[in-house]
Amino acid sequence: MERILAVGVTGAGKSTLAQTLSGRLGLPYHEMAEPLQIIDSLGYPEVRDLLWNRADTVIWLDYPKRVIMPRVLRRSFRRSLRREVLFGGNRETWTGWMSREHPAWWAWSQHGTRRREVEHRVRDPRFAPLDTRRFGHPHDTVTWLASL
Repeated sequence: MERILAVGVTGAGKSTLAQTLSGRLGLPYHEMAEPLQIIDSLGYPEVRDLLWNRADTVIWLDYPKRVIMPRVLRRSFRRSLRREVLFGGNRETWTGWMSREHPAWWAWSQHGTRRREVEHRVRDPRFAPLDTRRFGHPHDTVTWLASL
């Protein structure tokens, strides 16, 4: 495991997992760079194949909506309340909650689409050589992390 791609729907915990793996394995955590890396994204459509082709391991956080949605709501509430600065200097705002682009709306509406996309990729013969780990519940992920 030297080039790890953490995938899953919005709110699954990809960034948290990637940062934890980075600390445990001593590998750098980057959003997209470097030859040894842990990336926490399915990636934009334009770079998905590149990310999957460069990975040697895929960690799929395949959690149901009942797990994802409370996480997204808590995170967005905290970010809005504290006015936390996100990537690109962006912030979640209270008025943003009404937008279809808000993480809560996005997580709800894109859950099935994202899940099908990852399912398609893990079954794609091009990516058969990847060591793919699929976790259906956070407890499974925690158990696996403890074994590292």
